[in-house]
Amino acid sequence: MTIKSRLTLLAASTSALLSFTAFAADLPTNLEWQTNDSAPTFSSPKATFGGTYRTYTLSFPQTFRSVGPDSNGAFRAWVLEANLPPLIKHPNTGEWLPGLAQSWAFGDDNKTVYFKLNPNATWSDGKPVTAKDYQFMLKLMRSTDIVAPWYNDFFTNEISNIITFDKHTVAIVSAKPRNRDELIEYTNLMPRPEHFYGKPKLDENNDGIDDKFVRKYNFKPEPTTGAYYIDKIKKGKNITLKHVGEDWWGYENKYNQNRFNVEKINIKVIRDADIALKHFEKGNLDSFGLVRPDLWHEKSNGKNYQSGYIQKAWVYNQAAVGAGGLWLNTAKPMLNDINVRKGIMHATDFDMMIEKVLRGDYSRKPNGMGFGHIGYDNTEIKAPKFDAKKAIEYFEKAGFTNIGSDGIRLNDKGERLSFAVTYSQQTFTPRVAVLKERAKLAGLDFELNLIDGSSMFKYVLEKKHDISFHNMGTADIPAYWEYFHSDNANKPQTNHFTNFTSQELDSLIDSFKNEFDIEKKRALSRKIQQVIADANVIVPGYMVPYARAGYWRWMKLPENMATKQTGYLFHGWGFSQTFSTFWIDDAMKKETKAAMKSGKTFEPVSIIDETYKL
Repeated sequence: MTIKSRLTLLAASTSALLSFTAFAADLPTNLEWQTNDSAPTFSSPKATFGGTYRTYTLSFPQTFRSVGPDSNGAFRAWVLEANLPPLIKHPNTGEWLPGLAQSWAFGDDNKTVYFKLNPNATWSDGKPVTAKDYQFMLKLMRSTDIVAPWYNDFFTNEISNIITFDKHTVAIVSAKPRNRDELIEYTNLMPRPEHFYGKPKLDENNDGIDDKFVRKYNFKPEPTTGAYYIDKIKKGKNITLKHVGEDWWGYENKYNQNRFNVEKINIKVIRDADIALKHFEKGNLDSFGLVRPDLWHEKSNGKNYQSGYIQKAWVYNQAAVGAGGLWLNTAKPMLNDINVRKGIMHATDFDMMIEKVLRGDYSRKPNGMGFGHIGYDNTEIKAPKFDAKKAIEYFEKAGFTNIGSDGIRLNDKGERLSFAVTYSQQTFTPRVAVLKERAKLAGLDFELNLIDGSSMFKYVLEKKHDISFHNMGTADIPAYWEYFHSDNANKPQTNHFTNFTSQELDSLIDSFKNEFDIEKKRALSRKIQQVIADANVIVPGYMVPYARAGYWRWMKLPENMATKQTGYLFHGWGFSQTFSTFWIDDAMKKETKAAMKSGKTFEPVSIIDETYKL
């Protein structure tokens, strides 16, 4: 998981984390406060409030916590993005906008960012957001009771302190100097509601956090600072989110206006995407992602599409892409041999998968660590081409010189060159099947290991996999410590999926984390990516440079329906992927349903917007 998706004790100790009334300091008088009220908005003034947006998820979340065991699943984005960070990045211009904070200022030490919180900001339960919630957030994230090593490390070794000056003014202090863009990325942290957690009944560590935090708050959603909160839960079946109301404090910010327009979001658990598609086409869901090529090209041309009841849109984006493809777990037998890994690199035919199964709609990642991190990506690295002959050469170097009756290579011990490829959706099976068939040409067996939904990711987090087929999110600045530093290797509940470590890599990652100069930091990033590429531990997979969806004609979007960063056209509230600019036209919904009964049709609508196509 990236710094951007997670941010949501070099200095202060736990005993120093007092309330703001006792810890208040003098605010520097030379600060140059800034805000931004001149950037273009990206919503529509035509948007109306109301209605229920009906969508689905493939699996019920294993927790509603955003930290701790099992929290790193697909539903986590819904939980995190129910809250506003102090600042929001404009999806087209990249400039910073006010969020939870009205204004901000930089200290002259290159480590401190000052935030003036909106004094009208409240949690979804009506309690005010104050500096106390920031002090509590730091205490929470440093506590071992949350069982979240990444957070413990970040808030200990990357965040030095949080200083409170009054009820609504805080300073977040980085543990090391950073350039301004990076400094905001590191300090743009969301508070946690102190009043919700209260005083723990059991606190053996005496750190103010309940020793039973993980279990106690597993299915107890906390209040939010955003427009929505989790309202009702039917375990295993359904989750309902409810809007705080049209008087939500965030609407005084012009960048939030005409957004977050639906009154409720109903998320139904449907464990098969093809079954979910049938629900959508019957009118039980309001939209459906048509990212898969077979959905766009083949399965979305039925009567309701041709009659204009359901519309389609394909919009390109320029969003950065995270690490992923095939992650090779070097802690597993045979995969600790670099010749085996090099052989797998050349025996894996993602290009054939993209061409045959994905219709050429997807693109190949040039680098296992992602794409689109300007200046940080090593553009000299290219994804390996399928080459069975070269793969065999590497396999033979690793001792797999014999061939079994099924065509799979064997070593002198009689061990088969076979690995389980773990993946999370039935719809991925044809993709992995292509890899399996092509790998056979090099004497390599890929065993398909489908584990549905969030259970798959838990399996991988526990490092039970041989090879995992998945992608991760990213920020503008790539993350390395969580994926490749030895601090996280061979441990459950970390994102170190390959378990590959080296002293050189540790040293480079430590230098990358500590480097202030932006050009030197980018150079270190490129070196790190080269070391990872040379280790042959991630077979670069594919990336999806667009968002596609089918949606009933009552679902409305702005005239410019997408931004450079739009990852989904419809998907709840999100700041980082959807920007929640859609709304429901109730009159058109009634008109459409009446037309379906009478047989009236409309012109089919299929939009392809290449504004941000690279």
